[in-house]
Amino acid sequence: MRNPIRSILIKNVVLSLSLVTFITTASAGIAPVAREGIEWCDIWITHANETNLPRVLLIGDSITRGYCSGVEKRLDGKAYVARLTTSAFLSDPMLAQQIVMLLDNIKFDVIHFNNGMHGWQHSEAEYRKAFPAFLKTIQKHAPRAHLIWADTTPIRQAANTAPANPTVATNGRIAARNAIAREFINAKHIAVDDLNSPFVAHPEYHSDDVHFSKAGIEIQAEQVAAEIGKLLPP
Repeated sequence: MRNPIRSILIKNVVLSLSLVTFITTASAGIAPVAREGIEWCDIWITHANETNLPRVLLIGDSITRGYCSGVEKRLDGKAYVARLTTSAFLSDPMLAQQIVMLLDNIKFDVIHFNNGMHGWQHSEAEYRKAFPAFLKTIQKHAPRAHLIWADTTPIRQAANTAPANPTVATNGRIAARNAIAREFINAKHIAVDDLNSPFVAHPEYHSDDVHFSKAGIEIQAEQVAAEIGKLLPP
C-alpha cells in the first residue's frame, strides 16, 4: 500500500524545487538596475495624527528637501506639508514602491513633484521611456490629488553640451529632461512650477554646483508655497 505521508512529502519537495527553479530562472532574465553608489530615501510626515487641514506632499530629491521647511512655514495654518525625497531614478522599481507605500496609506490634497538631480547614468531616452509609468503611479494612487510638476533646477556649471563622460549632469541635459517631462505633463493638463528659469542666470544662488544657498532656498520655498496655495481647498 502506498504511504500517503511519503507521497505528500515527495510532492512538496517537487513543488518547492519547481518554485525555486522558476524564481531562479525568472531572476536570471531580469537586467540589473543601474544605480548610484549610494541610494537613499527620506520620508517626513508632520501632524500625521491630525486631519483638520489639507495635506501636501513634496516629492523630489535633496533640492526638494532643502526648501521643504520653508514651504511648511509659509503654509502654516493652511496645510500640513510632508516630503518624500529620494535618489531613485524614474525606472528604478524602488521609486514606484516608495511612492505607492506613502500614497496608499496617507491621503494628500496636493502633490508637488519632481525627479531631477539623480540618475545621470541613464540616458534621456531612458528618462522619456520611464516618465509615463512614473506619472501614472502618482495618478493611480492619488486620484483625487491636485498635481504640480516642478522643473528640475539648473546646476551652477555653465556647460550646455554633453561632456566626454555621459554620466555627468549638465544644464543641457537638465533642459532636455525638463522638455521631455513637459510633453507628458502638458498632455495631462497638470500645473507646472518653473523652478529652473529663475536660477539659470544666477549662480550666486548656489552653495555648490548642485545645491542652493539660503537665499536661493528662500526663493524656491516662496515660489513653491505660492503655487501650492493656488490649489489648496478653500
